[in-house]
Amino acid sequence: MEFWQGFTAATGDDGPFTDRYPALMPDGSRLVLPLRDYGAIAVAGFIANQAAIEVALRIGVWMTQVARSLDAEVVVGMPTLGQVFAPMVAQGLGHRNWVAPGWSRKRWYEDALSVPASSSTAPAERRLWLDPRILPRLAGKRALLVDDVISTGSSALAGVALLERAGVRPVGLLLAMTQGDRWCDGWPPDIPVRAAFASPIFTRVPGGWMPAPGTARDALCHRSVVGDARRAGVIASAAT
Repeated sequence: MEFWQGFTAATGDDGPFTDRYPALMPDGSRLVLPLRDYGAIAVAGFIANQAAIEVALRIGVWMTQVARSLDAEVVVGMPTLGQVFAPMVAQGLGHRNWVAPGWSRKRWYEDALSVPASSSTAPAERRLWLDPRILPRLAGKRALLVDDVISTGSSALAGVALLERAGVRPVGLLLAMTQGDRWCDGWPPDIPVRAAFASPIFTRVPGGWMPAPGTARDALCHRSVVGDARRAGVIASAAT
């Protein structure tokens, strides 16, 4: 089976799950995600640049909606997969452009605009770079950091550190998916996190895996945040 190629209707399957998990989307549909066995736990995977275009576009719309209350003036897309969504979000927020850090150093880059980085899926340390020529886009602006998934938080924290090298504290972190809650304890409390959808940590049970209660950070996601805003009259109920 090829994952992330379309949304499905709810199946009523509450587990145990073996190799896949139907994650709940903001519109009530499901996106089937592969389960990755980490031994004691499992997590649901999402690789944005392997998703169908219509899937990525729809998730980008949900991300844009949940980000509006952060009043960002510039979007910063984390490489590699956060840059699938960063231009969509920037356009949806009415911005002319966005900022794209990268993993490779160009000849004119400066050491001062670089930080070490790693992630749960790419644990080997590498360096994250910011082009000094793009600093005017960030100067004095409310910057929104965008990534695809947060798992342990290490790569997102590198993005925060890189922006601080440029003299910017992000007004928020925007994600397609929060993957469990392992990132929560180390995340800066002054940087709000928003996401289109959430997936839990899974624990092993007879017959497969079950979601660990309380590990899906649903309160940060579209269904909760946009729902609250609509009830408060901040977002029109007709918006989809």
